[in-house]
Amino acid sequence: MKKEIIINSIEDTIALGEKLGKELNKNMVVCLEGDLGAGKTTFTKGIGKGLDICEIINSPTFVIMKIYNGRLPLYHLDVYRLDNESGDDYLIEYFEAGGVSVIEWADNISDLLPADFLKISIFDMGDKMRKFVFESTGYIYDLLLERVEL
Repeated sequence: MKKEIIINSIEDTIALGEKLGKELNKNMVVCLEGDLGAGKTTFTKGIGKGLDICEIINSPTFVIMKIYNGRLPLYHLDVYRLDNESGDDYLIEYFEAGGVSVIEWADNISDLLPADFLKISIFDMGDKMRKFVFESTGYIYDLLLERVEL
């Protein structure tokens, strides 16, 4: 299943992430793609709000992963500096650790990703306008996209 939406502000980006976060369940994997500054971390802040996380969410670029506690744990990964050959296979443990994994630059570790996940591509359309393209790769994620009003 594929859905698209245009967002006009940072606040709308966070609100969209929050809508998604409220519907996420344990062991779900959300893969984010987009150029630098597209809004991946901003969107993740919204997901955190939807998971009832009160901590400030910021980019884990230099530490690879940050863990936040809420309704479910949020495993926020930024794999910009990794690739399929980097030997970071341990990351797959988090995909089934009972929380939600949000992976920025997920294509960089495509060999480690589970068979089913939600891919979200974010395109900068100028000013604060963004286009979000949601693509599900399995039945659970099809149902998720049906539940989230875009």
